[in-house]
Amino acid sequence: MESLAFLTPVLAGPGPAASSAVPVHRTQGQLRRPVQSSFTAVLGVPLVILAVRQRSGKRVARRATVFIDGEAGTTGLQVRERLEKHPEIQILSLDADKRKDEDARRDALQTADAAVLCLPDDAAIAAVALAEGSKTVIVDASTAHRVSDGWMYGFPEMSAEQAEAISTSTRIANPGCYPTGFIGLIRPLVDAGLLPAETGLVVHAVSGYSGGGKGLIKTYEEEDHEPWGAYGFALNHKHLPEMAKWTGLQEEPIFCPAVGDFKQGMVVSVPLRFSQLRAGTTAADVHAAMAAHYDGKQFVSVKPLNDKEALERGAFLRPDAVNDTNKLELFCFANEDKQTLWLAARLDNLGKGASGACVQNLNLALGFPEETGL
Repeated sequence: MESLAFLTPVLAGPGPAASSAVPVHRTQGQLRRPVQSSFTAVLGVPLVILAVRQRSGKRVARRATVFIDGEAGTTGLQVRERLEKHPEIQILSLDADKRKDEDARRDALQTADAAVLCLPDDAAIAAVALAEGSKTVIVDASTAHRVSDGWMYGFPEMSAEQAEAISTSTRIANPGCYPTGFIGLIRPLVDAGLLPAETGLVVHAVSGYSGGGKGLIKTYEEEDHEPWGAYGFALNHKHLPEMAKWTGLQEEPIFCPAVGDFKQGMVVSVPLRFSQLRAGTTAADVHAAMAAHYDGKQFVSVKPLNDKEALERGAFLRPDAVNDTNKLELFCFANEDKQTLWLAARLDNLGKGASGACVQNLNLALGFPEETGL
């Protein structure tokens, strides 16, 4: 298999011949022999873990191993699918009967160059504790650390400095799917001074049912179910803290999420009145601020103002148009007569909203080109 060509297998059995096959790599200016691991990869042979060099504090990738803690879940499977195609990453995988074994997980978390946590919040917090003392880069796909001190928020396009900050971090909190769309729309306006930070906003969103994990997938694919369902009526959705913090808003928005009878895809919508914006702001100003913010970003695109061509049959913004990609598309529709705006974001809830972002963050943190494997 071509993806294993860079690995040096250490075959079972004692003797000097086996140990002499282990190469030596330099890490942070000192020679270090790679860890001989008992974990299995795709071919089932033990692996030699290749190091990541560091120069002046920044990692320079020389092929890497990645452990997916929770690889059997919806996000974990998607991350694995993407990493299997990655030319510079080898997946470090535990046998099925060891995936909940704490000692085996600790060994994996401390041995790998990087780990992706695809776990519930409490389990993700516990996994970080298991990795304590290692230099493993951790990308956490849960909600647990998205507003925590010491963690870098993994939305590379969020600001001009964010990708660079991610590239030097070892603790990266992957954004939520809904917040990716909301922050993508609102952060440019706050940064440009067009939207006052004290503005109270409402955000509506509809996601494919895969966002609810295996339980909701089973409901929609095997059981009687509603064709569409709004939820979150306690007005305390777990994504609210990151929506406020990373847009720069002073208060959380009112969030109205929904699930539709389609598996993948998402549209996030934010309605605005011109009266909520800085005095004199036009629709063209809003669109220009968004376009300037994401200029040169390969995964985020701002569509033309009032882009009717993007609408299905001239009327409908379908949620699944960028499925199986790491794309985030942003739209600005305006009615100047009524002084109203409708901002919309379209993304794959399993792509840029989850596993695609994980791989993008891994690439940055491990020193690979941002688009590798995507």
